[in-house]
Amino acid sequence: MSSNPVAETVASLMPRAKAELAELVAFKSVADFDQYPRSESEGAANWVANALRAEGFTDVALLDTPDGTQSVYGFLPGPQGAKTVLLYAHYDVQPPLDEASWVTPPFELTERDGRWYGRGAADCKGGLIMHLLALRALKAHGGIPVNVKVIAEGSEEQGTGGLERYAEEHPELLKADTVVIGDTGNFRVGLPTVTTTLRGMTLVRVQVDTLEGNLHSGQFGGAAPDALAALIRALDSLRAEDGSTTVDGLGGDSVWEGLQYDEEQFRKDAKVLDGVELIGSGTVADRIWARPAVTVLGIDCPPVVGATPSVQAGARALVSLRVPPGVDAAEGTKLLQAHLEAHTPWGARVRTEQIGQGQAFRADITSPAYQAMADAMAVAYPGEELQYAGQGGSIPLCNTLAALYPQAEILLIGLSEPEAQIHAVNESVSPEELERLSVAEALFLSNYAVG
Repeated sequence: MSSNPVAETVASLMPRAKAELAELVAFKSVADFDQYPRSESEGAANWVANALRAEGFTDVALLDTPDGTQSVYGFLPGPQGAKTVLLYAHYDVQPPLDEASWVTPPFELTERDGRWYGRGAADCKGGLIMHLLALRALKAHGGIPVNVKVIAEGSEEQGTGGLERYAEEHPELLKADTVVIGDTGNFRVGLPTVTTTLRGMTLVRVQVDTLEGNLHSGQFGGAAPDALAALIRALDSLRAEDGSTTVDGLGGDSVWEGLQYDEEQFRKDAKVLDGVELIGSGTVADRIWARPAVTVLGIDCPPVVGATPSVQAGARALVSLRVPPGVDAAEGTKLLQAHLEAHTPWGARVRTEQIGQGQAFRADITSPAYQAMADAMAVAYPGEELQYAGQGGSIPLCNTLAALYPQAEILLIGLSEPEAQIHAVNESVSPEELERLSVAEALFLSNYAVG
């Protein structure tokens, strides 16, 4: 990184950042309160609130959102007449999945091979630390030249829409000239990237029933309709022979015009096993940023260990559908439900239920804020030019904010580059990326204030 007073200050703050991230990662803040104690999420929320107070934020509040979780809000006033920037991240995390597959404990920040490992280290507790580092660096060099609002969401990973509904009910709370969403990531480590599109998403639970109760497979198998087999048939209908998503009535041939994703690099990033083909058609960028994608997230059925020779009376699955900008997520939900109902065989009884939804998003990259960010990234990443990429994931709040504040500029940056393995075991963050992006955010705030 080039010599710069802000960069030097951020570098000096990195040991503190590591210690704070370790404290935050230690909270098992999964917003599934059937599986994880609510106290863990409340502890993380209070940690964020106390950190904001320590930085001089006023009006710090724990917001009780309609989905039963809490988001943390704070306001830091800047000079009179200054622009207002909203900084977003979320403190809730995905479950650790198979804890035995983690090399080190998921809720204990551990340094290994130059990276910091732990659930939420990149997605998105590291994003909160990034915001704090940027603000501290600016305070050390003349002060923060804009009004700053921070919102730390408590249920982003659940897709239950609590913060979106709260924002709609309190439209003045998050109003800002520009929003920086700290929840995406660079295309690769060291390549500064702003995410310009997000796919929308829907979650649908499907239940298939065929019998009043399980039956002996020797006595009844061959004629009695198997609910698990019916469910598998229905789920299989969601993909074409090449693996492309096929939901009746949903188009799937859009093309991505921006930064491309080399197929061999994607195989490496995704850790695809040798000899296993990628699925779908078109370029990799088309498939992950511009087209719909269905994923079966889970199936309720008997495990292999302890299974009995039975024809199953019922089975259910959780299905995710990602949709690109231009496709309404609510319409995608209806199409997915109708498809599953139409493709469940043998007259089996089928019920579908939507349990989560978020709209797709497309940013305006011609805005002044994007130039301010490009200039900041050029200092934080010497010799590199800012890139624009898509993101296959969803951040439902983006469209809510775009609808509430149509004049606001929205930028998406963050720490979730491919090596971070977010949502998987052994999630990690690159401390170099944390340092560089904190510098970039600080310089962006300075650039934007005078732009």
